[in-house]
Amino acid sequence: MNPINVQLSEFSRHEEPFHQVYGSGLDTYIIRLQVEGICQALVHGEMREIRPGDLLLFQPGDIYDLRIGYLEGAPQPSGDYYVMSNGPGMREWWDQKKRPTLTKIAEDNRLKTVWYQIILEKRRLDGGNPNIASSLVWSLLMLIDRAIEESPEGQSPLAFHALRMRQYIEEHAAEPLTLDQVAQHTGLSVSRAVHLFKAQFGVSIIGYAQQLRLSHAIKLLDHSPMSLEQIAAETGLGSYAYFHRLFRERYGISPGAYRKKR
Repeated sequence: MNPINVQLSEFSRHEEPFHQVYGSGLDTYIIRLQVEGICQALVHGEMREIRPGDLLLFQPGDIYDLRIGYLEGAPQPSGDYYVMSNGPGMREWWDQKKRPTLTKIAEDNRLKTVWYQIILEKRRLDGGNPNIASSLVWSLLMLIDRAIEESPEGQSPLAFHALRMRQYIEEHAAEPLTLDQVAQHTGLSVSRAVHLFKAQFGVSIIGYAQQLRLSHAIKLLDHSPMSLEQIAAETGLGSYAYFHRLFRERYGISPGAYRKKR
C-alpha cells in the first residue's frame, strides 16, 4: 500500500459558533465523522444538516464549508473526529471505488479507537512516526469502507438497530453480556431486541455471542499455551464445564481433544 501523509487528525469539540470554509477548493483530503450535536456542511452544492453517525468524505478541489452553531435550535456542543491527509496512498484508496460524500454509518467503537490512535501519534512532540501514522490511516480507511458497505441508509430503522446490536455484541463478546445490555444499547425492550436480531441475522443474540467466543477459543487453542480453564475465562465463556459443553456441541470434539489433534 502506498504511503499516506497525515497532516492533521483530532477530535474537535465546539461549544461556540465555528465556521470553516475553503471557497477555492481543498488542497487535501478530509474525512470527518460527526459524533455529537448537529452542524451543517456543504454537500454537492447544498447545505445539509450533519448529525451523529454522518460520515463526510472530501477530496482536493472540493469546495468545503462547515458551519457549527448557526442552525437554530441545534443542540450544543458539536463534536467530530477528522483527519486531513494527502499522498499517493490517499489517491489509491479514493480511486478504488466511488463512495458517497455523505453516509450515515452505525456507531462503531473500533473505528473510533483507530482514529484515536492516529490522533495520539500525531500529537507526539516529534510529529509521530510517518510509517505508523500511514498504517493507522490505512486501517481507518478499511474500517470506513466496511462501515459504508454496512450503512443503514436505504435500510429500515429496524435493520439499523439490528446492526448496532451486532456491533455491540462483537465489541463485548469476551465480557459478561446480558440481553438487557444489548437491548439498552439500542433503546429497545429485551423482547423486541431478541425478536429483531433473530429475524435479521437468523441467530439469537446469545447464539451469536457464543459463536464469537468459540471462534476466539479456537484461535487460542491453536496458537496459545493458555490452559483450557484460562481460555474459557478469556473468551467470556466462564467456566470450563460450559466451554466444554458448547465446544463439543458445535465441533463434535472436546477442547482438550481438539488441542491434542492439531
